[in-house]
Order: sequence, then structure tokens, then C-alpha cells
Amino acid sequence: MSKLEQYYRINQAAGVHIHIQADGGAIIQLCTVVANGNQLQTDKKITDLASIGQLKEHLAAKSVVALNLSGRGILLKQIEKIEVIDQSAFNKILPNAKPEDFYIQNFISGEFSFISVIRKTEADKWIGQLKELQFLPLMLSLGPFPIDGIIPQLNIYGDEFTINGHLVKRNEKGEWLDYKYKESATSTFPFKLESEKIDEKLIIPYAAAFQIVLINRLEPVIANVDDLGAALQKKLSDQKIKAQSALVLIILFMLLLINFILFSWLNSSNGTLTEQVSRYTQNTSNQQEINERVKNKEARLKSLGWDGGINKSVLIDQIASLLPQEVTLKEISVNPVDLAVSRTQKSVEFYNRKIWITGTSEKIIPVNEWMARIKIKSWVKNIQLENFAFNSELNTGQFTIIIYY
Repeated sequence: MSKLEQYYRINQAAGVHIHIQADGGAIIQLCTVVANGNQLQTDKKITDLASIGQLKEHLAAKSVVALNLSGRGILLKQIEKIEVIDQSAFNKILPNAKPEDFYIQNFISGEFSFISVIRKTEADKWIGQLKELQFLPLMLSLGPFPIDGIIPQLNIYGDEFTINGHLVKRNEKGEWLDYKYKESATSTFPFKLESEKIDEKLIIPYAAAFQIVLINRLEPVIANVDDLGAALQKKLSDQKIKAQSALVLIILFMLLLINFILFSWLNSSNGTLTEQVSRYTQNTSNQQEINERVKNKEARLKSLGWDGGINKSVLIDQIASLLPQEVTLKEISVNPVDLAVSRTQKSVEFYNRKIWITGTSEKIIPVNEWMARIKIKSWVKNIQLENFAFNSELNTGQFTIIIYY
């Protein structure tokens, strides 16, 4: 498992369970899950909200939400195990209905499939209300089936249990054999989540949020909502890009710090040399030797790319801050090795006051826009696009930019 995985995941999510009553009203339960390293903690734990608008009192804008719906309007049916639900299979669940009019969830356990369906118009109504509240819904699950992933965390030891009206029967392997809903049914014992007590009304929203936080480590039980699936993948991709960008910046910072220490030492050595030269000028017989030593030191500084102590980290920060979203930065090299000259002179030589940038972009327009932004910086003497080549295998363009400063 990648050591960066904890930075790729979504570290906080709110599980929102909406039970739709027979009269069309709703009872809403809220539980948020926060991941900190390898530890999971519950944060907001709110029960029996009467309207979805009340969520705004407990959740910040742009909060990631895993929505779970149960109750009226949701059809649950247990059939023999089936992997793909086509029109023929769907006719067994809802005769003469069109699958494209419904969101479908297929929870497979053992030899059975527990199929849950809801009309898209009904589910989209709730999803739309969450978006209007400026939340970010990324998953839709139906019924109690997401709790299958958290049963090991609960103090459940028998084959049958009840959670907030949901009656579940399993076999000794933990496979679901039967499910029923009875509104008045409650558990005969208090639940614990690991060692923490938890209201049974919060178990389903906890399980829904758990699926988002642990998305890279378990197979979630969710309905087939394409828009939410695309939003989830984009969120995970954004998290990965942020983590990788932070890592690159840390590495660049460390390299620049080493570079700064090295050049500071060289600068100090140069200062010491200058002091020695001032003393040696009194002895004319050593003047030629002193001049030669100074010349050699200056040549060494030049060969190492010393250009007067310009703060290159500031230049790199300014370049990176102007990066368009469509462009992916691959590498920035300040005064890189001049391979042609180095081969000719058989010594390492660096470019003087040049910054080489490589990266990728599907189109050249964002690259030109980036160059235009960089060009207005006062320290930029010139900037040019060295090359832009489209890579058909990677389906993106690769470019090189040179900045003279």
C-alpha cells in the first residue's frame, strides 16, 4: 500500500440518512466521520432532524456528503444472486418498467442479491436539495446494506440483529439471508462502535460516510448514479494531485535549501579569499600567484552556476503561482547542466541565468497563457517555448519552456 494513500483519500465525510415516511415527511440522521492517520473518529452526531435545511446548522458549506435513503418510494427485493441487471432481470423486479428511469443498487451477499431501486426523479430531488445547501454529495446508497462493511466494528455476535427498525438475518459466514423492515423494532442491547457507544439511529449514516473515507480500501454498496460517481472520481483525483504537488514542493524546497547552504558556504569561502587577497597585495612577489588563485576560484563559482545569490526559490514560487489549471508542471531546473559544453570541455558546466521548465498540457493555448503571465515579471528578460510535441500514447502535449532572468 502506498505511503501516500492516506493523503489521497477523502479525510472527512458526512453520512446523511433520510428515512421517507408514509406521509411523505422525512426523518434525518447525521453522522460525520473524520480520518486522522490510521484512526477514524465520529464528529457530528445528530438525530431526528425534521427537514433537510437543518443540516446547514451542523455542516459547513462544501462538506462531502454520503446520502442514504430508505422508506417510501424505495423498492427492496431479495432474489438469487445476479451480477448484471439488464432489462430481463429488471422485469422480475418491476415488470414493464424501464431500468433507465431508476437508480439501482445491487448488494450481493452469499447466494442472494438484495436489489434496491428508486425513481431517479425522487432521488434527484434529495440530491438537488443537498447541492442547494452548498454541500458536495458524492454517493447514494439505499436501505441498510452499507452497514455490512462496518459490522466488524459493532458489538454484534449473533446471526440476527435489529438496527433502527431494520431486521437482518445472517448465516455463520456473515452472509445475509433475509432482511425486513419494521418501524417499531429496536435493538435489545446498546450498540458500541469499537469501544464507543453509538445511538443505533446513527449506524446507517456512519456506514454511509465510512464508505467514502475508506473508498480505496473497500467496495462500497451504492446505487448507480453516474453524476455522483463522476464527482467522486474528480474529488479523489484532486486529492491525489494536491498530495503529489505538496510532495514535489517539499522536495524542491529541500533541494533549494541544500543549494542555498552550498552557495552560502562558497560565498563565505569567497569572502575569506578576498580578505586574503587584500593582505597579499602588500607582497608584490606573490601578486601573480594570488591573482591566479582568485581567477580559479571565480571560474569554479561560475562553473557551479553561481549568479550573485538570486533567491531562486522565490522565482520558482512566482512561476508555480501563475500555473493554469489545464497545465501539469513536471520539472523546473534552474541553471541546469550544459551537456554540450560539458562534453566538449570534459567538465561540468551550467547554464547561466536560465530556467528550464517541462510539463504537459492537452492544448498549447494554456501554455502560451502561462508564458504571457510569467513574462510580465520584472526579473524575466526573455521567455520562449523551446518545443511542444503531442504524445498520442499519453493523449497530451509535452512542452519545454526556457526563461532568461
